[in-house]
Amino acid sequence: MRITGGKAKGIQLKTLQNRSLRPTTDSVRQAIFSILQNMPSDWRRIADLYAGTGALGIEALSRDAEWVDFVDQSKKCCDLIKHNLEKTGFSNSAHVYCCSVSRAITFLSNNYDVIFLDPPYSLSAIDNVVATIAKSELVGANSMVVLCHTKRFSPNPVYGKLHLVKQFHYGDTFVSIYLIGE
Repeated sequence: MRITGGKAKGIQLKTLQNRSLRPTTDSVRQAIFSILQNMPSDWRRIADLYAGTGALGIEALSRDAEWVDFVDQSKKCCDLIKHNLEKTGFSNSAHVYCCSVSRAITFLSNNYDVIFLDPPYSLSAIDNVVATIAKSELVGANSMVVLCHTKRFSPNPVYGKLHLVKQFHYGDTFVSIYLIGE
């Protein structure tokens, strides 16, 4: 797994060798950032929730995001994210929170330009998490939520003030993009 664009393009990221972690593939990340570059949105401040290896957030930093808050509840993943941030030179542009996403939502108070949600495909409570995020201080007037999920999960078209505006699929991975609705 490598960074696909920007300042750190080509740098290989470390990943865990167990099957419980499903990193977003290089091609899906490249597609996500291609989509983001064509959306009318800033992406200076990023939240990478269910961060795993940190690949989505580190890709954003490589492509000129100013700050990323990473959240993962696994200590192994948090250590891995910190390692990958050091390897890519972005340690001073990020913070890693080693806790559940549900807990992080209660104390993170920044409006983020982009919120990445790439949960384990087996997570059954993702609807509740997205609904909670929609009501939280994480979402501002110009926020975009990027939800990666399996084709077996059908997200709602509306979560509070968040409205589904685009959906793409790459193999078994679907990417649903939400913006604030009118």
